[in-house]
Amino acid sequence: MSVRRVVPDIRSEAMEESRDFYGLLGFEEVMNQGWVMTLASSSCPTAQVTLTSRDRSAPIVPDMSVEVDDVDAAYAVMRESGADIVYPLRDEEWGVRRFFVRDPDGTVVNVLSHR
Repeated sequence: MSVRRVVPDIRSEAMEESRDFYGLLGFEEVMNQGWVMTLASSSCPTAQVTLTSRDRSAPIVPDMSVEVDDVDAAYAVMRESGADIVYPLRDEEWGVRRFFVRDPDGTVVNVLSHR
């Protein structure tokens, strides 16, 4: 399994204002579903920030996202390790397969692959 990108997920109650703020640092909106917005650097597209007002299907908003090439393998590794899975592996209607796991310090990580 390999990591494709790591993205901080920032909870925002001011999505447009936050987008404009990060725009001052060179980030541009590349995806917007209303409740989640991803901003990326035009010079380095894997340098990203995600703004989230809520999570559409999960009961918790993650703190960061890790995109991997094989989310099923990542899920198996986490389950075997006894890690705290806080949102089970599932396919989401917007084209990702994901699960959430809590790290030992309490950070919630959204582990995903695009379908």
